[in-house]
Amino acid sequence: MTTEIKTFIIDYMKTENKRTTERSSKGRVTNMEIKTTGSAGTYESCDAMITVRPGNGITIDLNSDVIDQFGDAIKEVILKTLEEMRVRNAVVEVVDKGAFDCVIRSRLQAAVCRAGETRFDWEGEDRK
Repeated sequence: MTTEIKTFIIDYMKTENKRTTERSSKGRVTNMEIKTTGSAGTYESCDAMITVRPGNGITIDLNSDVIDQFGDAIKEVILKTLEEMRVRNAVVEVVDKGAFDCVIRSRLQAAVCRAGETRFDWEGEDRK
């Protein structure tokens, strides 16, 4: 039995791009800037390989063996995580091999931090 892999591209360019909540050291509101390409994950079963690179607005390229069952949920996790991290301009490529939401979220957080050349407060994440 073969599984069909589908690719979806989402352009998410709304007024969301202007809304932020993070404050810089000078007190003004800032976004997370994606400066380079960053990736995290593997192509193993129950994992995902996520690559983030600079873009205009949010574009998501999702390849998944389980896209029919969980595609909308995966896209929701990606968009919510990007919003929480204040990423407004990025191309996100996801190759999903059946990863749980928590795996997709953590892989995306790591890839964004690598692409933004910044550190992530993992201990703060545990307190949520």
